[in-house]
Amino acid sequence: MSDNTPESNQDSGSDTNSENKSFSEKYSDVMGKINETLGTIDWTQMGKYGKAAGVIAVVVIAQIIIKIVIDTINFFPILPGLLELLGVVVAGQWSWQNLRTSENREAVLERVQNLKKTYLG
Repeated sequence: MSDNTPESNQDSGSDTNSENKSFSEKYSDVMGKINETLGTIDWTQMGKYGKAAGVIAVVVIAQIIIKIVIDTINFFPILPGLLELLGVVVAGQWSWQNLRTSENREAVLERVQNLKKTYLG
C-alpha cells in the first residue's frame, strides 16, 4: 500500500483544457469538428447512398410491420387455423376449376410455359 493520497497523485501541471471547459465550450468544439468533417465529404455522390439507405430502411420497416401483423394473427388462437382452412379451400377450388379436365390442365401448362419464357427467357 502506498502512503500517497489521491490529492498527492494528481499533478497540478497535468490538468487539461477539456477538464476545465464548460459544457457549451465542449459542445462548440465537437460541433466544429463535425462541421470540418462534413465539409470534406463529396456531397455529389450522396444521391446513390441516400437511395440505398432509403431502400434498406423501407425493407426493414416492411419486415417489422409484417412481423407485427403475423404476431397479431398468431395471438388469437382460432385465427391461424381459420386462415389455414381458407388456404386449403382456395387451393382446392383453384384445382377443381383448372385441373379437372385435360383441356384445362393443358391450358395451365401453356400459361406456365409462357410465364417461363417471359421471365426466364
